[in-house]
Amino acid sequence: MSELKFAYWVPNVSGGLVVSKLPQETDWTFEANKRYAQIAEESGFDFALLQTRFFASYGAEYQLEAATLAAALASVTKKINLISAVHPGLWHPGVYAKMMATLDNISGGRAAINVVSGWFKGEFTGYGEPWLEHDERYRRSEEFIRVIRSLWTEEETTFKGDFYRINGAPLKPKPVQKPTPPIFQGGNSKAAKEMAARVSDWYFMNGNTTEGFKNQIEEVKALAKKEGRTLKYAANGFVIVRDTEEEAVQVLRDIVSNADVEAVEGFGEAVKEAGQSSKEKEGMWANSTFEDLVQYNDGFKTGLIGTPEQVADRIIELKQLGVDLVLTAFLHYEKDLKDFGEKVIPLVKEKETRLKEEGVLV
Repeated sequence: MSELKFAYWVPNVSGGLVVSKLPQETDWTFEANKRYAQIAEESGFDFALLQTRFFASYGAEYQLEAATLAAALASVTKKINLISAVHPGLWHPGVYAKMMATLDNISGGRAAINVVSGWFKGEFTGYGEPWLEHDERYRRSEEFIRVIRSLWTEEETTFKGDFYRINGAPLKPKPVQKPTPPIFQGGNSKAAKEMAARVSDWYFMNGNTTEGFKNQIEEVKALAKKEGRTLKYAANGFVIVRDTEEEAVQVLRDIVSNADVEAVEGFGEAVKEAGQSSKEKEGMWANSTFEDLVQYNDGFKTGLIGTPEQVADRIIELKQLGVDLVLTAFLHYEKDLKDFGEKVIPLVKEKETRLKEEGVLV
């Protein structure tokens, strides 16, 4: 079993990572994100995930575009891998493949993408793009990935799909990473899981319980096996590390009790176009409570709240379930990123080493 990886959500939209009026020492600007990326890199993080957002939602009034910011952050970092989230339908796969191949070259092989099929109808209709039914959005995303993979690996690409037509298109230079930069994808619905099994490298999971993660991983693994493929798995979690469990839990209470009720409820309505619109009613956010939605990727559910030792133990539990990467978010980015890197990541690595020596992790 490979060593667990760590990622953090880049706060490239305003409002922080919780929909709460509690003060957050987190800024969305480039200068702030430059500091956060450098702190994360020095603190042992492997990946940074840049959100894609074009219109305000859940209080995110200002947004820096993900791919552009990733290129800027590549110029001020040396090691950290930069995952740019992208919406098929708002980007053409040929254009995006060229952008990411360029980023991979200028960063020395540190580009990655997270293909997001979309839940925010207003962004599509606002830009005059058609809004597709839930499962159709995933069909389009699958074609998007197939086109990009082909452009990244073949001399010329010809593709005849329902959403994209590519006619003998070349792409040079190819990405540095072989065979391709990593392709991430999330989604809890059947359509999302089946798509991941067929075309993605990594499957992102929203925050969840032990049983929830276990079931998701087992289901996607089985689907991927039918396709003759294997995936890696990433779990989202909002981190609150304090000296005592009581302090950490109180911070959580403060976040929720100061929730921006109007923004949370508005987000809840908007995401009905996601999980609740899937045929089986089991997609993203289909069963999220008000408290879950205060951290808009169900991050509280994962249980990364407590002392450094408690959080490290929980992360080891996630690894034993089959999680390969933990995606983190924080309240106060400058301080909390550094604290996590200094107090939790080393503990996790120590525990990994000890358990491998004991034969518990293989």
